[in-house]
Amino acid sequence: MKYRTIGSDPATRREVSVLSLGAMLFGTLTDEKTSFAVLDRYVEAGGTFIDTSNNYAYWTDGGLGGQSETLLGHWRRSRGIGDEIVIATKLGARPLAPGTGYVDNPEGLSARAIRAAAEQSRERLGVDRIDLLYTHIEDRTVPVQETVEGLAALVAEGSVGLLGTSNHATWRVERARAVAAAAGLPGYEVLQYQHSLLRPRTDIPQPLFPEGSLGHANGDLLGYLRAEPGLTLVAYSPLLGGAYTRSDKPIPPDYDHPGTPARLAVLREVAREADATVNQVVLAWQMHGPLPIVPLVGASSVAQLDESLAAVDLELTEEQRHRLDGAH
Repeated sequence: MKYRTIGSDPATRREVSVLSLGAMLFGTLTDEKTSFAVLDRYVEAGGTFIDTSNNYAYWTDGGLGGQSETLLGHWRRSRGIGDEIVIATKLGARPLAPGTGYVDNPEGLSARAIRAAAEQSRERLGVDRIDLLYTHIEDRTVPVQETVEGLAALVAEGSVGLLGTSNHATWRVERARAVAAAAGLPGYEVLQYQHSLLRPRTDIPQPLFPEGSLGHANGDLLGYLRAEPGLTLVAYSPLLGGAYTRSDKPIPPDYDHPGTPARLAVLREVAREADATVNQVVLAWQMHGPLPIVPLVGASSVAQLDESLAAVDLELTEEQRHRLDGAH
């Protein structure tokens, strides 16, 4: 395993594995036995960075979520896991009532909601401090300053370490960071967005994003990441839910544009040259590139995880990387 540092403050920064494990479906669609086996294998391989959220996976049963955090809490206790494993979670997108969702009825990012959600997550995870806490989606009904101060209060108390954000417009990330800096408060240092080798259209309206997707790491966000060396991008869905390799998983509609076939052709060509799978090339391209990117992979079996773990030691040549970067 290889590692990188996230965060800049010596009091809160952490060294984490360059590959993060997503626990979204653990405890729901992935049963406890399988989830524990995947988690055990990840730690055995040197993995130290696990991702969840307080609303995972409410859509599987129409409830409120929290099953993933609860399972991770059980796993931690059964294995004697301490603070050597960094667990990141998110708040703000948990539905307030069964049968609703994060589009129509989210808990939001008021100071009161932040405190309540963080306390509940710590209880489910069985931790005194959340290593990394993300704001999951935007809440434009609450002033940015209230959200910033609500998060900073938890850091000051020691119940939260690093702060991150996900699915926010880049301008709102910068506004929140500026408000925090002006007040001498901790700000966002980790960004979690969807990112892969294929480039999506981001102009397609969605229920949560009527002006077009804010969930993808577009050129604006990647430029921001390049300009701010203290930031790290955690890239969710890097393998597009299996669409690169599985015939039963079509490429998502937002990747259906003329640039996709050319990038796929180069990707397959490089995979053959490197004697690696297409998925491994995508992950290696992210992990070992010029930007600080940590791929966040899901796995419903140990075999799936092992494929991703093998990408950690896959070194692409500069010429291969140039071809992957330039394909369009």
